Amino acid sequence: MRALVQRVTEAQVEVEGATIGRTGPGLLVLVCAMAGDDETAADRLAARVAKLRIFRDDQGRMNRSLLDVGGGALVISQFTLAADTRTGNRPGFSSAAAPEDGKRLYERFAECLRDQGIAVETGSFGADMKVRLVNDGPVTIWLDSADRATG
Repeated sequence: MRALVQRVTEAQVEVEGATIGRTGPGLLVLVCAMAGDDETAADRLAARVAKLRIFRDDQGRMNRSLLDVGGGALVISQFTLAADTRTGNRPGFSSAAAPEDGKRLYERFAECLRDQGIAVETGSFGADMKVRLVNDGPVTIWLDSADRATG
């Protein structure tokens, strides 16, 4: 699985003009399940996101995690993180998981964060969403569950 993690002061997601999810200080996490991913990948990625030390400590260094600061997370499905842009001008998305697998793993990822005590809100899988955020820093980190074998 892949995630684009953004440290935010606030973020919200709308579908058809209605706000369906939001967070205050914490993370906006855009998530994509890749073909071949399983529950272990979702669990591993959620653990990495929860423990990612990108929040400021008392000395102003990025040394605290979402768990440490008690922040929330807005989790949004985004299959375009699977974009293959190696050839031509039109991205290909064949490496993304099938929609039914993608939805199941996206929901598993969000639930794993909740299980760690993080307040999680989500978007709507497969919907046309409008996401608004205030990126804090800005801090934006790319994670891929395949990059590291252990939590």
